[in-house]
Amino acid sequence: MWRSLGLALALCLLPSGGTESQDQSSLCKQPPAWSIRDQDPMLNSNGSVTVVALLQASCYLCILQASKLEDLRVKLKKEGYSNISYIVVNHQGISSRLKYTHLKNKVSEHIPVYQQEENQTDVWTLLNGSKDDFLIYDRCGRLVYHLGLPFSFLTFPYVEEAIKIAYCEKKCGNCSLTTLKDEDFCKRVSLATVDKTVETPSPHYHHEH
Repeated sequence: MWRSLGLALALCLLPSGGTESQDQSSLCKQPPAWSIRDQDPMLNSNGSVTVVALLQASCYLCILQASKLEDLRVKLKKEGYSNISYIVVNHQGISSRLKYTHLKNKVSEHIPVYQQEENQTDVWTLLNGSKDDFLIYDRCGRLVYHLGLPFSFLTFPYVEEAIKIAYCEKKCGNCSLTTLKDEDFCKRVSLATVDKTVETPSPHYHHEH
């Protein structure tokens, strides 16, 4: 429990939701409209907590991040966090476009990897993002967290905790797209946390007389 509280506190203290490059005014607002070819990934994920990862196929660290993102997806699903959409947007540069397949193969079919076209408006720029950034949106498409390195490195627990907060806490207010199933799940998570708090023994201090 204390680990979870510590992570939540750390996330609260992060500047602008986790990355200094992001404008505070973007938080709890929907992102600028963006699409890749004829697809609108954010529209398709409406009603789900959405995790957008900005990864660069030509970068070794990003390839590792993609693999760890798949591991995180499986872990969260096993824990009951099932209504989550994952989106990976590859860098627009030529070297990244050439290695798109390598990046795509690091995740399952449950995590779509989008390749930007050379001449389209850069999605990373629209989102005010950088390499290895993670943007986490609530079910109504409002930005809850924008985590940049080192906090977005998936070896650390910050992205996982941010997803869980976006899933069960109303950081940006109520969302009409939250299902009864999700509400019931979050109530159980909250009760389990309370139970653990009650079960945690108070420390005993022994004084020398």
